Amino acid sequence: MLRQCNVGGQPQETNLASKNFGAGQKILVVDDEHMSDLMRSVLRRIETDGFKPIVVAPEGEHITGDDYETQTLFAMETERPAAVLLDVRFGEYDSDRFKGLSILKKIVDRDGSMPILMFTQYTQGPYRDTAVSASLSVSASVDFIDKLASPEEVVLRLRRLIGRAPETIKIGSLFEIDAENSAVYVIDNGRREMIREIQGMKLEILNELASAMYRSEGELVPFSRLERFSDGEDSRASLRVRIRELKVSLGKAVSREFGATELIINVRNRGYRLVPPTD
Repeated sequence: MLRQCNVGGQPQETNLASKNFGAGQKILVVDDEHMSDLMRSVLRRIETDGFKPIVVAPEGEHITGDDYETQTLFAMETERPAAVLLDVRFGEYDSDRFKGLSILKKIVDRDGSMPILMFTQYTQGPYRDTAVSASLSVSASVDFIDKLASPEEVVLRLRRLIGRAPETIKIGSLFEIDAENSAVYVIDNGRREMIREIQGMKLEILNELASAMYRSEGELVPFSRLERFSDGEDSRASLRVRIRELKVSLGKAVSREFGATELIINVRNRGYRLVPPTD
């Protein structure tokens, strides 16, 4: 049985972007403890970010990991999820201790590009190495997370695996980038005003940085990904000029000057990262 989850509760706001990131994309949740308080918190957070959790929930007595495997593979065909949140262990039997790893391999056999977040209690003790190494050994987009991780961290990992940024991203409380309308706004008392100086390649650079920040706060964007938005014989020097112009334009919009360790930071010999400014 598959359940479209609606766990209710008040949505929690995120300071990185609007809650429409998921845009209704389905997340297939495969965990025999989906009714626990911990998992309900995770499901609420998934909904808050605009995703639609689809919970695999076999019915009957003496449910085993095989039951979850059968329904998961069926759901992969019928629901077409954007990602899978998959526990390692199912049921009360020793034979199901690593059943999630078997399910993982069968999912990957059917769709090698499917993003999968392995969710497990095996973060310590004798089974940790088996769980981690097995989940990371497949040639697919797979990550591994502690089952006691916060709901925010779980959704952050899912966002990174899916790799899709929303059309609108807030940069702290001061700025907002609207990729769909090719515009950057300064936010003042809830009102938006376009920063008209930021267009073309400078807008593309900021969008690239903001998308990386959204996927994982503090994520570095390597020079190689940004230099395509520069020109001239020395692309690195051209990029530095555009970054400097970006910081000046953003600073003017809020009547301040951003220093070398603020907003857009140059990580020596590696790239740049976007850091939300303080008010």
